[in-house]
Amino acid sequence: MRPMDSITQAVLGAGLQGAILGRSQGRRAILYGAALATLPDLDVFVRYADPVSSMTFHRGFSHSLFILTALSIAMTLVIRRLFPKADYSARRLWLTLWLVLVTHPLLDALTAYGTQLWWPLTPTPTAWSSLFIVDPVFTIPLVLTTVAALILGIGARMTRWLRGALVFCALYIAFSLVGKTIVEQRVTQALRQDGIEATQVFSTPAPLNTLLWRVIAKDGSGDYHESFVSLFDRQAPDLTRLPLQQPLAALLGDAPEHARLQWFTDNWLRYDVAGDTLVVTDLRMGMAGHHFFRFAMAERRDGQWHVIVPRNWPGLRGGEPELRLLLSRILDESVVIPLAQWDAFMTDVR
Repeated sequence: MRPMDSITQAVLGAGLQGAILGRSQGRRAILYGAALATLPDLDVFVRYADPVSSMTFHRGFSHSLFILTALSIAMTLVIRRLFPKADYSARRLWLTLWLVLVTHPLLDALTAYGTQLWWPLTPTPTAWSSLFIVDPVFTIPLVLTTVAALILGIGARMTRWLRGALVFCALYIAFSLVGKTIVEQRVTQALRQDGIEATQVFSTPAPLNTLLWRVIAKDGSGDYHESFVSLFDRQAPDLTRLPLQQPLAALLGDAPEHARLQWFTDNWLRYDVAGDTLVVTDLRMGMAGHHFFRFAMAERRDGQWHVIVPRNWPGLRGGEPELRLLLSRILDESVVIPLAQWDAFMTDVR
């Protein structure tokens, strides 16, 4: 699973470079911007010993705002030396390169995965989680305008269209952040009405939209509550209580992979015993029973638990029926999302 799909990253970079330097570079600005915007994802070729390391070291140094800012300065110096007679200033060139590079990790940070924007510093990776990894409302305007720029060239009118698409994307991000705030407040209030004070809340949009949101909230008692909330809902959220089973974390002792996973996810972890295997689940992505990141991290042998090299643990994978159900829930509050039923598969041995 990618934090933000490569097409979106490419067309955002293409749109930025086309809007700023298109009048000087012509159609090449679209190609340059698309290529440069995908540069931070070259870290995908780095291989790690286990899936937990692969997940938590990914989107690290190559997504650092410090590293990308330094790279944009170095690239500006080299390009100006190679093309000293270019009709754009060094400042304009640097601004273009910098924006194309840094908007890649910033866009990743708008998803639920987690992006290490401040590497080599180590705060909890940024996960504003207001956009799904694939959002056609965000991506399609950029695709249409950049493709049109490639076909028609970049004149004054096309520059305005490119800038208009970028403004639309910025407004859409603002809308998603407002929607996120609204649904989190609704869940917090619903819990409070039941006499429960949420200690930690996390929300992320359902697939392909920013109208339906999945919200999870810890209650401080060892459980969490999960719900889907639409911006069109008029009734209080229907919350499903599910177990975190955090005492099982003690079986992992001071395993470095576990500590790193706790840091990376801001401790949004659930623990399940499946047969003789301890499975650790990242609750932020997916939904009850359908989580993208699950790891086998300990095994029971001869009655004793032993920490193992983490490996991926398969779970349910959503398909078209689940997607249709979620999309129908946007406008219809009567649609039931069977979270408790799906959650029953969490301890299935695969």
